[in-house]
Amino acid sequence: MNKLINRFVKDEEGATAIEYGLIAALIATAIIAALQGVATSLSTNFSEISADIDSAG
Repeated sequence: MNKLINRFVKDEEGATAIEYGLIAALIATAIIAALQGVATSLSTNFSEISADIDSAG
């Protein structure tokens, strides 16, 4: 029984998987934040282009 408990305490595979999961979540959050900034900028640019086309025609 002691061998089983010692092996369980020393096993780090689960911790590594959790760390990779947290890193993936952090990267996904950063990508989403960056894309929201780009989307806002694109929306503003397309609105300005639309207004310019409307005023020209």
